[in-house]
Amino acid sequence: MQRYRFLDFITASFVGVLILSNIGAAKIVDFSPFVLDGATVFFPLTYIFCDILTEVYGYKRSRRVLWTGFFWSVMFAILVTVFHALPSEPQWNDIGIDGFTRNDAFGMILGQTPRIVIASILAYLVGEFANSFVLAKMKILTKGRFLWTRTIGSTIVGQAFDTTMFVLLAFWIVLPIPGYGPETALPLDVVLPLLASSYVFKVGVEVLFTPITYKAVNFLKRVEKEDYYDYNTNFTPFSLEVD
Repeated sequence: MQRYRFLDFITASFVGVLILSNIGAAKIVDFSPFVLDGATVFFPLTYIFCDILTEVYGYKRSRRVLWTGFFWSVMFAILVTVFHALPSEPQWNDIGIDGFTRNDAFGMILGQTPRIVIASILAYLVGEFANSFVLAKMKILTKGRFLWTRTIGSTIVGQAFDTTMFVLLAFWIVLPIPGYGPETALPLDVVLPLLASSYVFKVGVEVLFTPITYKAVNFLKRVEKEDYYDYNTNFTPFSLEVD
């Protein structure tokens, strides 16, 4: 198997951005005219990493990285739930000036994470794999030319799936499982602007970062001596094979 200098670093960076985005998604922010969940500011970087991975190393290696991100997102959700359930040191149960204990504060922020991560994982599986699939197919169609059409085109498709699923599952849809009760749902007049703003913002970030993506892709192709074309690739997402 060919050894790559930067694939491990890109994988670790992708997983780190993904987990940090799950934390940020617990907060809704107002960047008028955009209303966004906090993750939206950071999460588009995962699509840029995904574009770079697929463009340089191919769909199969990108697929392995995506499953690595999936695994650690699940582990993060489980561990946060365990940490919250552990017995607190007495001072952590002292009520502060706002009427909350430190443990309450931990639960109010990170305690939302399981719902956020469930939504994120389901949206991630559809959106990121759609992004990689479209980019890999477009690379063959364009014969490796016009990189910007692939990075932006794949993001338009992938983010349409990802953003719609994530926003509806994380903030509106009520499911018969813990953490998805009616009290956790936001009004539709908040959810729809959030969905539209998030989608426009994420695609806009991809467009804005296109020059940086070009530089990263050209650098990696040169130093890794790789420019993979997925002519005979099995595009099933349910595999970890790279050869």
